[in-house]
Amino acid sequence: MKTLRNITSIAIIFLAISCKDQPKESPKELPKEIFDLVLSNAQVIDIESGAITKQTLYIRKGVIVKITPEFKKDFNTFKHIEADRVYVLPGFWDNHVHFRGGEELIAQNEKFLEEYINYGITTVRDAGGDLTPQVQQWNQEVYCCTRTGPTIYTSGPKLDGPNARWAGSLPVSTAEDITTALDSLQALDTDYVKLYDSTLSRKQYLDIITAAETRDMITSGHMPFTVELQEAIDAGLDNIEHLYYVLKGCSSNEKEITQQIIDGTLGFWGSMEQLIATYDETIAQQTFARLKANNVFVTPTLHIGDVLSYLDEVDHSQDAYLKCLEVAFTKTYEGRIKGVMNASAKAKKDRKELQQFFIILTKSLHDAGVSLLAGSDAGAYNSYTYPGPSLHGELAQMVEAGLTPLQALQTSGYNGSKFLKKKGYGIAVGNRADLVILSKNPLEDIRNTQSIRHTIKNGNLHTVDDNQVE
Repeated sequence: MKTLRNITSIAIIFLAISCKDQPKESPKELPKEIFDLVLSNAQVIDIESGAITKQTLYIRKGVIVKITPEFKKDFNTFKHIEADRVYVLPGFWDNHVHFRGGEELIAQNEKFLEEYINYGITTVRDAGGDLTPQVQQWNQEVYCCTRTGPTIYTSGPKLDGPNARWAGSLPVSTAEDITTALDSLQALDTDYVKLYDSTLSRKQYLDIITAAETRDMITSGHMPFTVELQEAIDAGLDNIEHLYYVLKGCSSNEKEITQQIIDGTLGFWGSMEQLIATYDETIAQQTFARLKANNVFVTPTLHIGDVLSYLDEVDHSQDAYLKCLEVAFTKTYEGRIKGVMNASAKAKKDRKELQQFFIILTKSLHDAGVSLLAGSDAGAYNSYTYPGPSLHGELAQMVEAGLTPLQALQTSGYNGSKFLKKKGYGIAVGNRADLVILSKNPLEDIRNTQSIRHTIKNGNLHTVDDNQVE
């Protein structure tokens, strides 16, 4: 028994010595997270509230995968930007552009894709043109990150009447045409329906909207002056491009003016003076209330109105952007320029007064709660309304109209994503990393939207030359 106890004691002592002599294993380090891009200590602007908070954004495979209030260097990244002295907000949206001009201008339109990125614009809404196959190809390449450019939400071809003004439009004159046209747009997988008013009849215009509504298609466009605004709202129009049509709905004589247009005794431009003279504040507020109640958006396009209204006074021949344009493209400007230069003194004066009235109307719409969209109308034929900088001009015009810088910024991507019913807008985990980095605070001065340091599209960083945008 004694021998067994001795053996047991020896075994315990040996085991203790064994454990003591065994080297301790150091705890294994957890693998560090790997990101493609990290923006640390950024001053992030909340576009909805206007709050600015210090945040660190972690981006992987084009997506914001993590946001922290504090920065800790406990990760690996391919690119790290110390962003404590800059402002980060969602990339800008231009909600009304055109890719058009036919085969001769394909290359020029293609160059605009990088220009939009240079100006912090990560998304555009193409409001109809004649380059739909190219636009859709470019958009797919942007999505696949094989091309630098913005996401393009497109209407594809415009819907208009026979012998339409714009090349590439789908002519509609019968019920069968409407079915065929909408079938075509759905086959093309377009994002919305764009209506135009050069030759489209009153009946077909309203019938297109009604038919599109039954297919759950978003509609936007001009409005024939043979149609009253309330009729378009009742049919289901989702967005009004330009303010002429809203102005018409604010007139105490809209019905009479509409009938004169139908009878052919009054034209579009000839009616403007009457519409301003018969603008009725009570009717206007009723119209605004209907627009809001029916969730109808309005795209004022103030910047192009300002440019075209003052073509007779402003010399654009030394504009730096002209160096980016081919001769064939600038030739498309000639029609509008000649039209202004050859206009009577009264017509020039009336155009400027109309522009000033539209600035006031924009503020009235906003104050009434109507959702506005910032759109430049940039593209061929629209003289000196340049793709890229014109969106910043539109935001500045919104502020001139009386919106705060934050409210103006909301008319870009915040409202644009709502109109097209696109999810994933904004700076949040799970959203695409479409961002713009500014050196100055745009909430203090809307012109600071042009102080662009970098544009981030699908997580890819593009450094911008400050001299180009300021």
